[in-house]
Amino acid sequence: MVPGKQYSQHVVYVDESGDHSLESIDPQYPVFVLAFCVFHKNHYATRVVPALESFKFKHFGHDVVVLHETDIRKERGSFRFSSRPHKEAFLDELTGIIEANNFILIASVIDKMRLRERSENPYHLALGFCLETLYELMQEKGQDDLPTHVVVECRGRKEDAELELEFRRICAGENRFGSPLPFEVVFADKKTNSTGLQFADLVARPIGLSVTRPGQVNRAFEVLTRKFFCSGGRKQVGTGFDGWGLKIHPAPESERPR
Repeated sequence: MVPGKQYSQHVVYVDESGDHSLESIDPQYPVFVLAFCVFHKNHYATRVVPALESFKFKHFGHDVVVLHETDIRKERGSFRFSSRPHKEAFLDELTGIIEANNFILIASVIDKMRLRERSENPYHLALGFCLETLYELMQEKGQDDLPTHVVVECRGRKEDAELELEFRRICAGENRFGSPLPFEVVFADKKTNSTGLQFADLVARPIGLSVTRPGQVNRAFEVLTRKFFCSGGRKQVGTGFDGWGLKIHPAPESERPR
C-alpha cells in the first residue's frame, strides 16, 4: 500500500472450481470455473462481513472457522451435521446471506472436453475473460482510472508465479482492448479467513453445475443469476448475463454463429 494513494471503490475476490489440467478430466465434472465476486468496499465492510461473522457465531460459537464449499458438501471438519434437515437449514441460511448481500458476479466456465485439442491453458483463458469483463464493469462504475485489487488464494509457488505472470501480461495490454487494465493482484494464504474469498469459494461450484448438470435443481445458482454482470445493466437483473457476466468457452454448439 502507498500512503495517500487513491484506489477504486471496489475490491474483487476470486476462487475456482475444478482443476485446470487437460491431461486428466473428470467425466462427472469436466469443467474449470473461475469466479470473481466484486464488492463495493463500504457495503462489504459494513454489511457483508458482519453478516457472515454473525452466521459463524450462531453456528460455531466463534468466527475462526473458514467456510469451504467442498468441506460443507462432504461434511468434513467443522461441518459434521447432526441430520439431513440440519444440513439443509444451514445451507438455506447461508444461501440467504449470499442472496441478501450485494455483489456483482463475473465468471468463466471452461469446457475442458472441447478445449483439450487446442492446447490452451484453461486458467489463463478464464482469467483473461474475467479481467476483460471486470474492466467493462469498472468503466460502467466510473472507476476504470483507479487501481482495483484482485485477491486470489495461493496455490503453490510455481502456480502463483505463473498466475502473476499471466495476470500482468493481460493487464499490460494483451487483452481484447489492447490497452492497460488498472488491476493489481493480491495473493492470500489458503488459511486466510477472508469473507470475500469464502463468498467466491461458495459460488464457484454451483456455476459449474449449472453447465454440467443443467437439469438438476440448483437453488444456489438460481440466486446467483441475479448477481451476474448483465448486458442490460441492473434493470435486466437475472437475465442477459450469458456471454457477459457468465462466459462459457468454447461456446456450446447451439450458440456458435452459423
